[in-house]
Amino acid sequence: MAGMRTIRTHCNRDCPDACGIVATVDDGKIVKLAGDPDHPVTEGFLCYRTNKFLERQYDPDRITSPMLRNGETFVPISWDEALDRIASTMLKIREEDGGSAILNYRSGGSLGMMKLVSDHLFEQFGPVSIKSGDICSGAGDAAQLKDFGEEDSNDLFDLLNSKTIVIWGKNPFVSNVHLLPVLRRAKDRGARLIQIDPVHHRGADLASLYLQPRPGGDIALALGVMRHLFDHGGIDPEASQYCDHFEDLRESFSESTVEEWANLADVPVGQLVELATSYADGPSAILVGWGMQRRRNGSAAVRTLDALGAVSGNVGVSGGGVSFYFKRRGPFDTSFLKGEQVAPRQLLEPLLGQEILAADDPPIRMVWISNGNPVAMLPNSRVVAEALESREFTVLVDSFLTDTARHVDLVLPTTTMLEDDDIVGAYGHHWLGKVRPVVDPPDGVRTDFQISCALAERLGVVGYDTDSRSWQRRIMSRLADAGITLESLEEGPQRNPLAPTILFADRRFATPSGKVNLIHSFDSEGPRPTVDRPLLLAALADGKRQASQTPSRLQSGPDSVTVHPDMAAGFTAGERVIVESALGSLEAILKLDPRQRRDMALMTKGGWLHRGRCANVMVRARATDDGGGACYYDEPVRLLPL
Repeated sequence: MAGMRTIRTHCNRDCPDACGIVATVDDGKIVKLAGDPDHPVTEGFLCYRTNKFLERQYDPDRITSPMLRNGETFVPISWDEALDRIASTMLKIREEDGGSAILNYRSGGSLGMMKLVSDHLFEQFGPVSIKSGDICSGAGDAAQLKDFGEEDSNDLFDLLNSKTIVIWGKNPFVSNVHLLPVLRRAKDRGARLIQIDPVHHRGADLASLYLQPRPGGDIALALGVMRHLFDHGGIDPEASQYCDHFEDLRESFSESTVEEWANLADVPVGQLVELATSYADGPSAILVGWGMQRRRNGSAAVRTLDALGAVSGNVGVSGGGVSFYFKRRGPFDTSFLKGEQVAPRQLLEPLLGQEILAADDPPIRMVWISNGNPVAMLPNSRVVAEALESREFTVLVDSFLTDTARHVDLVLPTTTMLEDDDIVGAYGHHWLGKVRPVVDPPDGVRTDFQISCALAERLGVVGYDTDSRSWQRRIMSRLADAGITLESLEEGPQRNPLAPTILFADRRFATPSGKVNLIHSFDSEGPRPTVDRPLLLAALADGKRQASQTPSRLQSGPDSVTVHPDMAAGFTAGERVIVESALGSLEAILKLDPRQRRDMALMTKGGWLHRGRCANVMVRARATDDGGGACYYDEPVRLLPL
């Protein structure tokens, strides 16, 4: 058809797959999205969320001009007025209280590398206060950096060399769909797939063995496996040579029998033994999900899996590894940012609301928010809303009037991933991609980079580079030395040439001693429900929503809550109930599922607060044992009649 063409780009949203996309454009409008068949990981298909992205792209609720709060409503204003207001406020606050009175909060709504350039502006202007920790992966990040001194994985396709693959706390059908073809190929080649998750999901059907430990029972389960390996000769005899604290770890898991560890994890001892026996018949890989580290002992949980992989000899070998993350920023030059080295103050992300309210000398007077919806996505949502609403001036960069927008003073409209100009790595594989504008944004909409450039001029930040391609070349400078340029990336996805195929193949680690730093002190108990509140809440991604980035139709009516039938005495399926924690409550529609554990209540991640669907109103703001993660899955709740 006349005027029809296809353009290749990449998804930049918070997902490990960073898919290659083929967009079909007809007369200036995108009419179809498909997976890039030439991308070695995407393989021609997209997840449900990206397949449906055009609903968000052309959502009539999208904002296309700066919106200024006027009482309980917002009114459109010009970009000049918006930027002048921002600049005058920032200059005034800096003069009176210094940069620490301004908070730059950027989250992971987009993982494009150009988003860091906006951080650079605030650093050059201030520096200003920033967030620390990471609600998504902070505890696991800290674990692997502490254990190995590095955080990366074997090549994704090295899983085809595994004899056993343990999918631990991960649901690839929802959160990592392009892992599925690799797992199926590995299975066809004879690999055993083992699924471990307190939540029953489709991954159980993919595996030959499914274990359903209690929430937070991962440490006990891993220690039980290590105890069985030790008792039956499954520990690498050379482990003590490349691992620090080996004897201390052995003493820790030897304190209890295999049966006792199984009881603490709440799994049948026969299943633990079958897991250990399969894992011992390696090479064996552990794929670590993001859920288990969102608990009080979350960093310790990942560290225990690291220890299991190390002492069994499954780290540094083909077909092995303990994969939590692929180093998506690893090949890029981000040296223009100094971050915590120069920031005058850091506020812990999972405690953001209360830390803003408590900040003093000087107080936080202004907050800049980009790539995030903290009111919906952070624990204790109502306190986050209160903190933002009570500041002198709060600015949000977004495409919609989100939950967060409803508590700020000014919203600046920005581009979607199909209008952006950026580069991305992935945290589910080692391929890099170019994000290119498939269509022009609507009139009045600007990229984050364009906003920062316009603001830099008004703030008098001298020497701020306003050329996007110049920035992208700078970010890619390390890759250019390895033969990948911006132009070659524009021709198609490229594998990161700086990433090894087998991580730690020489058994040398980036720790101070050059050895694995084994964990040897544990909180193996983990969270427990209470007598009054016998269920632990877990608000999970469901495959149809990208966090809170969802169409309005998916946020209508109450959310559902799913529990085991034995925990719903006096209630019936489909009934409206109250889910209540010590902090707050929500109305929900009751679903019953006998496959779920009796100590869990499952809801949906990313619900909107202003629609009464935000499970985070019930979750207390607490930090994990390391890494500044959020304890999303430690909250006891109960069901009450409406």
